[in-house]
Amino acid sequence: MKGRDIMILLKAAVNQYKKYLINTEKSKETITGYSNHLKRMESYLIEKFNYPPYLQDITLTNLEEYLDSQLARGLAQASRSKSYYIIRSFYNYCCRKELVEKNIALNLEPIKVKRKERTYLTKNEVIVLVQKMENELIKTIVMAIYHTGMRISECTNLKIKSVDFKNKVIHIIGGKGNKDRDIPISDTLNKILTKYIKNERLEVNSNYFFATKASGRISPQHINRQINETVKRLGWEKHVSAHILRHSFASKLIQQEVNLVKIQKLLGHSDLRVTSIYTHTSKEELRQAVNVI
Repeated sequence: MKGRDIMILLKAAVNQYKKYLINTEKSKETITGYSNHLKRMESYLIEKFNYPPYLQDITLTNLEEYLDSQLARGLAQASRSKSYYIIRSFYNYCCRKELVEKNIALNLEPIKVKRKERTYLTKNEVIVLVQKMENELIKTIVMAIYHTGMRISECTNLKIKSVDFKNKVIHIIGGKGNKDRDIPISDTLNKILTKYIKNERLEVNSNYFFATKASGRISPQHINRQINETVKRLGWEKHVSAHILRHSFASKLIQQEVNLVKIQKLLGHSDLRVTSIYTHTSKEELRQAVNVI
């Protein structure tokens, strides 16, 4: 008897898929994100069916209605598109394992996401932001992300042993997609990190490079909250987060005409097309271009 002839609860199938993600060494963020998305879908279907649904009972219409419900709740296109791809990935797995007879998710309509240019800060704006900050640890983190392009999760998970001051290299271990990479430490950042290690960091007992005395580490939420509060004090209307600082790093390199493949390696992108999003043009650059005529 084949697996697809045996009825299996959606919850059990999702748990199997989660084990598959763990066994294939997907990143912690991917495993958590995919699991949470599928649990939300399961909750929606339980409410619709009035009982925990079996995987084989779910129809294409059910999946379409679930994605439509996200639109009705006002979820952004990017979030709905992510749900679409997670559902596709889940059903691809179920089909390979013969938990279902056919992959109904193949017939789902893709959710188109409008490509928009990335917001970024200029070098002067980063300086103003840091000068307005009151917390020395957050100041150091902001400068570290701006000078390396690290993801906020990579920054908060960075261990002391991964920062090589002798060779001026930061070793990112298990980044997005569970990939490792090395990021050179610039002379400017080297001075900032050296000062941090010799001062604020001395009183902290932790294996994490960026850490508070109280908890021994720092959360992404706390970092973004501190950035947001500083932006409000400055009276800026633009949205700024740790991820915007990563955008700013990439934008700075693009403006300095650094090769796109090199930027891809520094950012840890698996696809060059993702890196190409940063090749935006500022209003000032356009103004300079027409003044050449």
